[in-house]
This record gives sequence, structure tokens and C-alpha cells, in this order.
Amino acid sequence: MHTIRELQDLFKLRLSEHSFPSSPTTLYDPVRYVMGIGGKRIRPALLLASYDMYADAAGPAFEASLAVEVFHNFTLLHDDIMDEADLRRNKPTVHVAYDENKAILSGDVMMIYAYQLLEKYPEQYYALSKVFSQTAREVCEGQSMDMHFESVDEVSISEYLRMIELKTSVLLAASLKMGGILGNASIEDLNHLYEFGKNLGISFQIQDDLLDTFGTEEQLGKKIGGDITQRKKTYLYIKALELLSEQEASRLRQIYTTEGLVMDATHIAEAKSLITSSHVKVHAEELKLVYQQLALSHLDAIQVTAERKTALKELADYLLNREV
Repeated sequence: MHTIRELQDLFKLRLSEHSFPSSPTTLYDPVRYVMGIGGKRIRPALLLASYDMYADAAGPAFEASLAVEVFHNFTLLHDDIMDEADLRRNKPTVHVAYDENKAILSGDVMMIYAYQLLEKYPEQYYALSKVFSQTAREVCEGQSMDMHFESVDEVSISEYLRMIELKTSVLLAASLKMGGILGNASIEDLNHLYEFGKNLGISFQIQDDLLDTFGTEEQLGKKIGGDITQRKKTYLYIKALELLSEQEASRLRQIYTTEGLVMDATHIAEAKSLITSSHVKVHAEELKLVYQQLALSHLDAIQVTAERKTALKELADYLLNREV
């Protein structure tokens, strides 16, 4: 058994030793670039941790863990193109470092390469690819919903929660389930692993929303206030509209939805002040706790010893206990 940090380090070591195809360089250089610019490697660590619950060595699950990380970075690569983002982890995004056409094609080959990595497991390939394909489709659905929310004035809380479930949570859930498949976990354990990851992901995203408005740059790992600057209709914004007076809600809605309005420092400060004054923070913290407890209840139900669950409990604590 390993700690999450040990599994992250193991994955990073194996990734540094992995050889992506070398030719044509115009196709694979962007792949090596995006895979080499870092990240916490949470998804592969989750897969390795769930496999480690049922096996004595995490190494045999490396190709599957690499598959989910390649897929994750493929989605980031294409998201950056759609968002016209210039930086990813403080480095130029792929379409900036190379060009947009090369970035699109390199992203496409990453998706194909991820499936090829799963071919190492012929006995479990069907089960793995079934989970992987469903997840890939759902991530695209979540991204589509997120983009649609930018063009509409009203988004419900249920719509927002469904969007973050698809865009963020299902890949965490799939990583855990795939590790369980490789470890020959029972159907019941596979379901609990999936639900643990799904609810953990929703709780984590609500926590991320809280940190973006109420946290520090050190806690979030990026500039605070990005969601307000980009007018993202997060839980905090949607719930604040319910809690504010009609006049205050109308003003917040106006700041977020008025076409052509330049989101300068004054507007950002006003929006944050309105969101803060609504006392939405306590509601978000309660909702985060609901999903956190639901996640942990599924982890508790998995039929392995408490000792073998240590790494996943450790990761859940790390992800969800950054104070705001």
C-alpha cells in the first residue's frame, strides 16, 4: 500500500520514462509539451490508489493511469482553444506555443493514444473502454453545457450541479472505477468507488468556487476572482441571486449579463461585494459538506480494510479541507 504522495511520485517517475511516438514531430511535440508542463496528477493517482486497494503493487496499472491523464490533458488542450486562453500552469498554452491547427490535431491523437494505452489489458479492455467511452462523452456534454451557460441569462442550481458533475466529477469517478476493474473489485465496490469519486468531485468544485471568491492565491494556485472576471455562473452567483433583495439581484445580474459591459476592477469589486453580502458562503459550505459526507459514506461502504482506504481518505481530506 502507498500514500497518495507516493502514488503521485510513482506516476511522475513512470511518465518521465515513457516514450511517446517521435514522428511526425509536428504532431507529437505538442503532446510531449502539454504532458510535460506539470499538474497535480490527481486522476492517475486516484486510479493507482483504487487499484492499490486490491493489489500489492501499483505499477501494473500505470498504462491505465496514463490513459486517464492523457485524456484529461487532451480536454484541457481543447478547452484552452475554445476559451482563447494564453497560459496553462503559467506556461504558454499549446495553441500559443505551436499553432491552433497543430493543437487541435495533437489533441485528437491524444484521445486515440489514450485508448491504445488500455490495450495492455486485453482481459479487462471491454470493461475499461466502456467506462472510458461513457466518461469521454459526458465530459464533452459538460463542456457544452458550460459554454451554453455563457450565452444565457439564467442558470438553475440543478443545471450547474449537473454541469460540474459531467465536466469535472465523472473523470475522477471513472479513474477510481477503472482502478477497481483492474484490481478485480466486486460490482458493489466498483459502484461505491464511482459514487465516491463523483460526489468528491462535486464537493471539490464547490470548494474551488468558494476559494475563487473568498480564498487566497496561495490556496487556489491561481489569481483570485477569475470566476467573477469571466462572469461564470457558479453556485455562488446563482444562489446569491436567490438570497439578495430584488434590487441587489437585478444589479448583480446586470453586471454579469449586460452585453458589451467591460468587466473592470470596479465592476469586479461590486460583484464580489454583492455576492459576499448575500451570505451565500455559508450555503455553499453546507452544500459542499453534503457532497463530502455522501462521498465518504460510499468510501466507508467499500469492502476492504480501513487501512487500504487510507490513501483515498488522505486525498479527500487534502482536496476538501483548504480553508476559506
